[in-house]
Amino acid sequence: MRFEKEKRPGRLLRRGFCLALAAGMLLSSPVSALCDTEEEEEIPMDERAAQAQKEIRTAAVGKYGMVPIYGRDVADGVYDITVESSSPFFHIPEAKLYVENHEMRAEITIYSTSYTYVYPGTSQEAKKLKEADWTAAKVKGDYSVFTFPIEALNTPVSCAAYSKRRKRWYDRNLVFEAASLPEGTLAFDLPDYELIEEAIKDFETGDVPEEAVPVKEPDPVTLPMEDGEYSIEVNMTGGSGRASISSPTLLTVRDGKAYATLLWSSTYYDYMILEEKYYYNLTEDGGNSSFEIPITVMDEGMPVIADTTAMGDPVEIQYVLTFYEESIGTKDQIPQEAAKKVFIIAAVIIVAGGILNYRIKKKRK
Repeated sequence: MRFEKEKRPGRLLRRGFCLALAAGMLLSSPVSALCDTEEEEEIPMDERAAQAQKEIRTAAVGKYGMVPIYGRDVADGVYDITVESSSPFFHIPEAKLYVENHEMRAEITIYSTSYTYVYPGTSQEAKKLKEADWTAAKVKGDYSVFTFPIEALNTPVSCAAYSKRRKRWYDRNLVFEAASLPEGTLAFDLPDYELIEEAIKDFETGDVPEEAVPVKEPDPVTLPMEDGEYSIEVNMTGGSGRASISSPTLLTVRDGKAYATLLWSSTYYDYMILEEKYYYNLTEDGGNSSFEIPITVMDEGMPVIADTTAMGDPVEIQYVLTFYEESIGTKDQIPQEAAKKVFIIAAVIIVAGGILNYRIKKKRK
C-alpha cells in the first residue's frame, strides 16, 4: 500500500503533463485566433478590416492602350521607375531601371523578407529549373532586393516569387511604367493613358465610378439577449468540401444585433461577400482566415461568397451558412475556451503533484 501511495504523485504529474500538452496543442491551433481578445483590443476590428481590404490582390495591371516599349527606345542610363504589381503582397515601393546597349534590367525592392527567390517567368517555368537559375534575394535589413532582365516596359512582365514560409511559387505580373521615367529618356512622347482610361470608363458607364456607389450594409437579426459574447452552432454547405469553418463559433451581440466570427480551416481565404458587402480577413499572423459577418437570418440558409487563393489565382466560391438559434450558449462552448479550461486544470494538477512530491521527499529525509 505504501508503494502505491508513493507512486501516485508521479502518476498525477504524468496525467497533468498529458493534459497540459493536449491543451497546449489546442491553444496553439488555428482556433486560438477566434478568441484572442488581447490582440483584438490592441487593434480595433474596423481598422484591421480596413487594412485587410488594402491587401486584396488585383488581377489586371497596366492601362488601356499601352504598347510595349523596348530597350532600343530608351536612352542608356540608370533611372528610378514606378512598378505596378498584380498583388499587394508583392508591392514594389522602389525600383531602378538599368539600360545599356538596348538591354534592360530591373532592380526591385520590397519591404519584406517573405520571398527568397524570383524568376522572370511563370511559376511553372521556375519549377522546371534549378536553383542556380533563380534570382536570390539580397536582404538588406527588413528589405529584399532582386535584379533580373526585362524585355519591355508598359506591358505585363511575368515574375514568379517563391514564398519562404509557404514553400511555394506564386505568379505575379509586373508593369514597369515608362511614363515615370525622366523627360527625354524615351525616343518619343507617350499618350496620357490615365486620361484615356477615364474617358473609356465614362463612356461605358455614363455614371459615377462603381467604387463611389455606397453598398448597403446587411441588416443583422435582432436577438432578445444582453450584449456580449456567446457561442452558436453553424452549418456550412457548398464548395468542394475541402474547407470548413469551426462550430460552435463566436456569436457577438452588439446593440441587440447578431454577428458571427467565422474561423476557416484554411489560411487562403482573403474576403467574403454577403449581400454585395465585402468582409476582409482579420487574421494578421498568417494563421487560419477569420471574418466577422452579420447574421441576417436564423435557422435558414444564408448565402455567402468566399474568395480563396489556394489555387494561386483568386477564386470566388459560393457557400450557404445556417445558424441555429436554439444552439446559442455560453462562450465556454467554443473549442478555444474549453482548451483554456483544460490548460488551467492541467496546470493545477502539475503544481499540486509537484507539491505532493516535494512533501513526500522531505518526509523521507
